[in-house]
Amino acid sequence: MPTTELSRRARKILQAVVAEYLHSGDAVGSRTVTRRHEIGLSPATVRNVMADLEELGLLEQRHTSAGRVPTEQGLRFFIQSLLKVRGLSPKEKDDIRLRVTGPTPDDMVQNASRLLSELTQHAAIIAAPDPQVARMSHIEFVPIRAGKLLAVLVGTDGRVENRMVTATEPIDVARLDRIHNYLSSLLAGLTLDEARTRVEREMGDAKHAYDGEVAAALRLGRSLLAAESTRPADLVVSGQANLFDPRSVDPDHLDRMRHLLRTLEDKEVLLQLLDRTRAAEGIQVFLGAETAHAALSDSSVVAVSYGPEEHPLGAIAVIGPMRMNYGKVMSVVDFTADLLTQLLADE
Repeated sequence: MPTTELSRRARKILQAVVAEYLHSGDAVGSRTVTRRHEIGLSPATVRNVMADLEELGLLEQRHTSAGRVPTEQGLRFFIQSLLKVRGLSPKEKDDIRLRVTGPTPDDMVQNASRLLSELTQHAAIIAAPDPQVARMSHIEFVPIRAGKLLAVLVGTDGRVENRMVTATEPIDVARLDRIHNYLSSLLAGLTLDEARTRVEREMGDAKHAYDGEVAAALRLGRSLLAAESTRPADLVVSGQANLFDPRSVDPDHLDRMRHLLRTLEDKEVLLQLLDRTRAAEGIQVFLGAETAHAALSDSSVVAVSYGPEEHPLGAIAVIGPMRMNYGKVMSVVDFTADLLTQLLADE
């Protein structure tokens, strides 16, 4: 029987087993289900339904005579079909807004990462706006010394990047002002890749061949966009210590945790996961093997992008054990992403 055709009572029992497991971490027996949940069935009937759910791959019995726990497939079905996500109260939203708001975009990202870790008691990761996908608001050039200019790129998200460029000809301040006004108008709203394409296309346009000022501006723009970025994509990680269970003495568990902590130090691995989130629509939940990383095989990741829907700036994620309070984590992550989107737009 496909999981989409689960009977009403099978869904209720699966929901009860998952809820009990997420709360206690213990295998769940039929008597626990009948005693704590209004199922309206006998323990024997519940056992039979649990056996059917096990055959479907939604539950598993790890030890003979023990209760059952949800499989990754069972957790996936619970999250997609049975979970009821509680919205945050106005007070909870106000508290988050107060603690995330900061004087600069970088401060907001740092604040959001720490807050997510504190509220969920898991590790929190935020990919700050990637300079390669951020959109430009305006450009200014500041003379530094003979032949050298400091180019200041301001993004629509409020972040600032500085680049050094070389001017191939003397440019006075008044002319420089006209040049950066022209480039700001030409490139506003474009990503760096789009801006490079636009500049190259304009340089090939015959109508600019006899306009010395426009030609100088385009040459300067090409030098600016070819200059090395001084600001790589940032990854802000908070709450790594939350990944350790201080009560565990299992050597295998401790080895897995050490491996996971080393993975959190590898920005490339985490950026790949968050890039998948940024390219997807809506909140994403990766369970174990779905993360495509061995170190995360026993973990869950709840992630969502932030920024304009058509051009996300970055992504935020919470990493924790399979046994996490998905409803709470999803609510907090989703609201924090919306808040960052709003605050960066205001900035």
